[in-house]
Amino acid sequence: MNPISVDNVVNTYRFYAPVYDSLFGAVLEPGRRALTETVRALQPSSILEVGVGTGLTLSQYPESAAITGIDISDHMLEIARERASKMPERSIQLAAMNAEMMDLPDDSFDCVAVPYVLSVTPHPERLVAEIRRVCRKDGTILILNHFSGSRFWWFLERAVRSLANRIGFRSDFCFNEQILKYDWEIQSVRKVNLFGLSRLVVIRNT
Repeated sequence: MNPISVDNVVNTYRFYAPVYDSLFGAVLEPGRRALTETVRALQPSSILEVGVGTGLTLSQYPESAAITGIDISDHMLEIARERASKMPERSIQLAAMNAEMMDLPDDSFDCVAVPYVLSVTPHPERLVAEIRRVCRKDGTILILNHFSGSRFWWFLERAVRSLANRIGFRSDFCFNEQILKYDWEIQSVRKVNLFGLSRLVVIRNT
């Protein structure tokens, strides 16, 4: 598998930004909805969304929460900022930032949401270290991502692997290697999206 680079990711989302909502909005919405419903049940006072993209989730978070959204793509953030401007009563801060080296203080957030990001970041272990650093102790981390291993998706993963590598996406992404190896407390794992393509993992930041 070819390594993913920051330039790879930035260039990919420069291309996809204008059409991202049309291509991936509806098909991945069940996962986003499951994530934001979980956050609303928690009622955190502060939320960080890593990979906020075009801001599709912003309106679904608790109205009382202070929301910070970061993304490496300025082109995606332009659309998110337009969405946020229509919610002037909400506390929403958006910033261009590499999630593998966040310019944010330790223990800053009650809840960190990571939707559809882990398999497109160049170094997943660096991103995990950063989200654990900025999430408060005993805070909640929610990872929404595709993971390989489903028998139904076995052939599809291999069919799209070449294309996925070129656009900066790991089609073959192992749950055991990327989630189970860390010393955090996994509270729940839920299959979401069509045929369980993705999983929503709820983690306590121990």
